[in-house]
Amino acid sequence: MNLEAFILGCGGMMPLPNRHLTSVLLRREGELFLFDCGEGTQVSLRRLNLRWKKISVIFISHTHADHVTGIPGLLMLSSQVDRDDPLYIIGPPRIAEYIETSRRVLDMYINYEIIVQEITSPGIVYKGDGFHVRCFPLSHTKPCYGYALEEDMRPGEFHPQKAEALNIPMGRLWGKLQKGETIKTEDGSVIRPDDVMGEPRQGRKFSFVTDSLATPEISTHVIGSDLFVCEGMFSRELTEDAHSKKHMTAEEAAGIAASSSGVKKLALIHYSPRYTEYELKRLLEEARQIFPETVLTRDRAVFPIEYVD
Repeated sequence: MNLEAFILGCGGMMPLPNRHLTSVLLRREGELFLFDCGEGTQVSLRRLNLRWKKISVIFISHTHADHVTGIPGLLMLSSQVDRDDPLYIIGPPRIAEYIETSRRVLDMYINYEIIVQEITSPGIVYKGDGFHVRCFPLSHTKPCYGYALEEDMRPGEFHPQKAEALNIPMGRLWGKLQKGETIKTEDGSVIRPDDVMGEPRQGRKFSFVTDSLATPEISTHVIGSDLFVCEGMFSRELTEDAHSKKHMTAEEAAGIAASSSGVKKLALIHYSPRYTEYELKRLLEEARQIFPETVLTRDRAVFPIEYVD
């Protein structure tokens, strides 16, 4: 089952010609989930040829303009295609007011159901087939949440030689065991999945954090992330400025990754517009001193998230 993260925008505060505002799309076997929706999101969706009508849920971190200004256009765009399924929008308090006001003032034509859910407490905010999405509080200038999409445990590896040793014929019964069902053979033997399967295996995890001070609590929520997308807005020399605005530096993002057991890759995002493309190397260098498996995101970059085993 494929799991991929598409960076639709990596900038913060204001869009630049080669850097749209923060937005990340996660595709899990054809189902699409959007995390934040900054200005320029539609452009990257079109350039990547992604089917925006398949977006099931939009998860919003907070209601600052550079994270939500792409929503009205995306809502109107979705009315230009055949869409039967509802669109869920999940976010902090006042996200419903923003959506409703935008629809009313812009006199939007919407021909599908929009379901807005405001977060009232941390925890699981969405469940799908074989996964869930959990939110957790961040420390910013207004209510802000991070998100983690985590897959359920997978069945262990099937061992054909064990099945053959138990005289289980290849075919339908093998399939049942792989699905976790107990079977009975022709001679009356009861075979459980554990008899032919290895230990259950971990699913994959994607975490998204932007616009926050680097608090110790974040580490507890992003543990085990195969891909941890986190803001790295400023360089080390601007730490004081970052803290006054309740943001974090690239170095601090790396510190979170390093202190979170099992994080495999850190992808920095939400850069200050003060940094040119060349100057972004400084953020990367500072982060890699603490967490070597750090990369810079770029608009329309794609990150496959693979199974470990």
